Formats: sequence, structure tokens, C-alpha cells
Amino acid sequence: MRAAAFDSPGGPDVLRVFELPDPVPAPGQVLVRIRAAGVQPYDCAVRAGWLPAGVPPTFPRIPGNEFAGVVAALGPGVSGVDVGAEVLGFGQLGAYAELLAVPADQLVAKPAAMPWEVAGGFSAGAQTAHIALAELAPKPGETLLVHGAAGAVGTVAVQLAAAAGATVVGTARPENHDYLRELGAIPVAYGDGLADRVRAAAPDGVDAALDGAGGAALDVSLDLVADRRRILTLVDHGRAADLGIRVTPPLRSAARLAELVRAELRIHVRRTYPLASAADAHREVETGHGRGKVVITV
Repeated sequence: MRAAAFDSPGGPDVLRVFELPDPVPAPGQVLVRIRAAGVQPYDCAVRAGWLPAGVPPTFPRIPGNEFAGVVAALGPGVSGVDVGAEVLGFGQLGAYAELLAVPADQLVAKPAAMPWEVAGGFSAGAQTAHIALAELAPKPGETLLVHGAAGAVGTVAVQLAAAAGATVVGTARPENHDYLRELGAIPVAYGDGLADRVRAAAPDGVDAALDGAGGAALDVSLDLVADRRRILTLVDHGRAADLGIRVTPPLRSAARLAELVRAELRIHVRRTYPLASAADAHREVETGHGRGKVVITV
């Protein structure tokens, strides 16, 4: 199979196309022929040298932990899924490839109407947003501040919180403000004076904050939210413990993913790249800006 991988950590240029042996599904696993894989900061960290817990330190190493594709084969003991079924799912590594062996309990059926690029970039942002909001528990009538609201996680968080009856204030660049209004958020611009702009948008105060930007944006959240247990950061993990704020616990599951698929969320894919251009996909994600998802198509 072909895979976008690297044999030593580094910048985006270390990613190149390898010809590797086809994976064989172990007991309880399904072999998926990948059609699309989402690109995330998580993947960029893997490429730069970070290794998730429990992953063997072997090379070549293939990034990618969310995907969509077609079931190609079943490992021993797998039932309830058919060869040829269209699925989406999640893992830790390996999705930037033509084939991926993954536990059967990390897959759900792909709706026929969901485009492949949307399905490939769905799991991580949707599940992260869902888990974060379960931690923050915004209630009807409360105000949730979302930093990085036009990104993959923010897009879903805005929709879920608005559906729960919360008022959502979302920070983003001005060119994304109409997009946020369409999702159900009150947009405010980044930069100097952000705290005052949020206060103007939420005159009754901010009850909780989801930080997808870090740095100064997190400082604004600390200034505006009285209860630090109702601040969650997706990016400033190193500060979280000292500040007494939350991070997302590792609670991804097929049941959660299936619930989110049924919710018919709006997912914006801003650009797709072929497998051979995975390095360019990483460069775009590492700019830290942009609406929605970047996806690799296979």
C-alpha cells in the first residue's frame, strides 16, 4: 500500500509517500480501504516527534487518527460489519494510507449522503467538541465563549451549545464572522481589546469558555469566567493544572461518534489534498488559521 509517512521526526518536509506492506487485521480488527483522512494539530505533533501513549516507537510512522473508507476485510472474531460497508472512525495513527487495520469498535456506518471528505474529517473535531461540552455543561440561558470558533472543533461546539439553548460568543477573524452567525454564534474579532468586545457581546457575563486558541485568548477567559472549572483548553495543556482549568478527557467512542453522525451537523471542509501532498496539508494546518477542516483524500 501507499502511505504518507516519515522515518525521522521533523517539519512537514519529512512526510513522503512510502510503499509499505498491506496491514493484516488482527482478531477484533477490521481492514479499511481509506478514502479520506482528516488532518489535525495532533498529527502535526506526531510528525514533529510526539508519540501517543501505548504506540510502539517504530518507523516509518504514519500520522492520521480520523478517517473514512470501505471495509476490505474482517479479522477473526469480528461480526456485525460487512465487507464493502462504508464507515468512518478513529484511532491513534495510520490513517494517511490506502489501508488501515483498526478495532471494529472504533467504527460507525457512514451515512450515504455524507461526502467522503466530510466523513474523513468528522470524528476528531466532532468528538472533541462533544466531550468538551459535556465537561463544561452549558445550560439554557447561559453564555459560552468559544475561542477559535470557526475551526473544526469550534464549528461543532457552536452548533451543539446553541442547540442546547446556550448563547454562544465565538472569536474568529472577521472574514469568518458571517460563517459563525450562520452556525448560531455571536462573532467577535481576535486581538487587543478582546475582553471588552466579549463583554459588549455578552452584557450579562460569560458562564463558561472553550479555548481553542491558547495564549492571550485563554487569559481573556480567565478574566471573564468566575468558575475556573468551567474553562477548558484544547491547546494550553501545560498551563491547565496550575490554573485549575479543564482539558478534554480521552472519552472517544463509537457510541459517541454515532450520536454525532445522527445529529446532522454542518461540517465545512476548506481544502483537500492528495496523499502525495500531505506535507502541504500539514503546512496549512500549522498556520493556526482557517475555517473548518483540512482533509487528505486517498
